[in-house]
Amino acid sequence: MWVRPQEVLLSNAFWDVERANPFFALQKRKGSSGGTGLTSLLVGTIDNVLDNKPAPFRILLQTDDSDLCYVIATGTSRKLIEADWDWIEANLIPKLEHFESIDDTREYVKAKIDSLLASSIPVQEATQNTGEPSETEKFQNAVIRFRKLFGMPEKEKLVNYYSCSFWKGKVPRQGWLYLSINHFCFYSFLLGKEARLVLSWTDVIGLERTTGVVLPDGIKVNTRSKEYYFSFLLNVSDTYCLMEQLANLGVKRLLSEESFEQDKSLTPKKKGKTKRSSSTLKRDLDARARSEHYRFDFYL
Repeated sequence: MWVRPQEVLLSNAFWDVERANPFFALQKRKGSSGGTGLTSLLVGTIDNVLDNKPAPFRILLQTDDSDLCYVIATGTSRKLIEADWDWIEANLIPKLEHFESIDDTREYVKAKIDSLLASSIPVQEATQNTGEPSETEKFQNAVIRFRKLFGMPEKEKLVNYYSCSFWKGKVPRQGWLYLSINHFCFYSFLLGKEARLVLSWTDVIGLERTTGVVLPDGIKVNTRSKEYYFSFLLNVSDTYCLMEQLANLGVKRLLSEESFEQDKSLTPKKKGKTKRSSSTLKRDLDARARSEHYRFDFYL
């Protein structure tokens, strides 16, 4: 996938060069294929903790006279990135060999990539101009990770996710908390060791805000057989309120034996091929909470 040229100062940091010519380099990110070396484990840990999951492959525009390079393409698979590499060799290399100035070479490639991106803008605008707020790329990546890490189906909607620590024994595991319609999940990857937790909201029997002198404020989740403690949350109140609401909906679903997906108040109206964005679910839940609070206050 072509991307707008972005400057890269340390081109080989955390990346291995797989192909190269005088103008371009195809690189693979260290640790992207689950390597067990120290560098691979370190890169995987950094990417997980910082919520930074770059594509495993990229193509750089490089010059011999400068350490500054430009990312011009990224790929989620070897097949996709090699297709871009083949296009470069067929359409750019023959022309670049005739340029005498390095600056002219650089500007020509950047203009060519910008042109390729500009030609795809109408298609992107058509898919986004649906009357509904579009999801951010960061949230879309989180949805992909959520489904991949926990084997969730397409119909399982992610509501929000948070950085936090899960206390497994006496050692905190820094990772990410994923809150979906039906599940409560956590994943951590630190120096090759994974911590993975998947709970159904119908299994949660209690939530509790915790405070302590030694440990920071956090949230304790009680199930029928175990307790789980989470801390180092950026916004404990917001996280707790969302968890409480999802847990209450899980209880209502368990009692009524109805699937949450069939709740009319959260089912988007069909209008052509427009689909409700997953990231708008949290706003729907907030509106529902305000409505229930209003009915409670005025005995409606």
